[in-house]
Amino acid sequence: MQGKPLALLVGVDLGHPNFDSSLEELGLLAQTAGLEPVERITCKRRAPDAALFVGSGKADEIKLLAAQTGATEILFDQALSPSQQRNLERHIELPVNDRTLLILEIFAQRARSHEGKLQVELARLQYLSTRLVRRWSHLERQTGGAGVRGGPGEKQIELDKRMIGDAIKRTKDRLEKVKKQRQTQRRQRERRNSFTISLVGYTNAGKSTLFNALVKAQAYAADQLFATLDTTTRQLYLGDAKRSVSLSDTVGFIRDLPHGLVDAFAATLQEAADADLLLHVVDGSNANHLEQIEQVQRVLQEIGAADVPQILVFNKLDALEKSRLPLHLSDTFEIRDAFSESTNRVERVFVSARSGEGLPQLRQLLVARASRQSPDDTPSAPEVVV
Repeated sequence: MQGKPLALLVGVDLGHPNFDSSLEELGLLAQTAGLEPVERITCKRRAPDAALFVGSGKADEIKLLAAQTGATEILFDQALSPSQQRNLERHIELPVNDRTLLILEIFAQRARSHEGKLQVELARLQYLSTRLVRRWSHLERQTGGAGVRGGPGEKQIELDKRMIGDAIKRTKDRLEKVKKQRQTQRRQRERRNSFTISLVGYTNAGKSTLFNALVKAQAYAADQLFATLDTTTRQLYLGDAKRSVSLSDTVGFIRDLPHGLVDAFAATLQEAADADLLLHVVDGSNANHLEQIEQVQRVLQEIGAADVPQILVFNKLDALEKSRLPLHLSDTFEIRDAFSESTNRVERVFVSARSGEGLPQLRQLLVARASRQSPDDTPSAPEVVV
């Protein structure tokens, strides 16, 4: 049986605060996409090299290391321009891809719903439209002449660009119809005076596991990045509030999420922007959880959900060492605004979605929030203090 393709991981430290020196997340992304990381290499630069991103000397080093390890593909942790990608492939003589394409590949593999597939296809087409000059020199050949498709003297690359442009327009039109359907569904929920809650958080924080634990659903959950992409909505009955609320599990966020994906997934992420409450799920066992919180806040700002009330849910309590266990399962936490120096103090609860520890406290917080919006417009109940 043929093994997984071997990938050499490359990271360039440009002085940005979130540089992953161990390339751990890129390695997880590669594994999720079906690749096997064989070696990691990093370097420091003040600015990317215009032609090769890393410079010719480092490109030579990458080529040698790839030959020594048997790598069949090079993966960069940063986004490469089309010309940098093309020049690197010519220099190293191996396929070179970046973090953006890797995430797109994973999304393409994981999308299940009609909407999800459309969104991935749109992002892929938008990415591909800038890569037509990548390595296919045959695209520069001219085609055409009298009676030939494409018109007289039209280059093949121009024809392909036009075809991709048409495909992007068709996909956007189909997505717009799906978006209108979602808006209709949301209006129906509003007429029913439904209280809506969306689960958001960094990928692999345990959102789907928590979703299943709360609503006894069977949504797919696994210990991997982007285990689920499609929004799933279920009714959650809160006995103490004597009402049901609408709970949605959304796609996970990640550092440097490609802007094409943010745009393409606007309809799905709109669930978060239109929610009455966000459950911001955090992997409390992850050493970089503070940086992950900040990244999620950035994406929430981009999709217009920064002002939606939040409860921080520090998940994976069962994975914490004894010395890091909290004294209380619920308290408050200060979140810093992603684009300013202001801070906002929000409620926080520690849970283990797997074992169920902390879930009663989380339910009490949900009861308190849902009781403020009474379904029959009766005065809201006082907040439950845990």
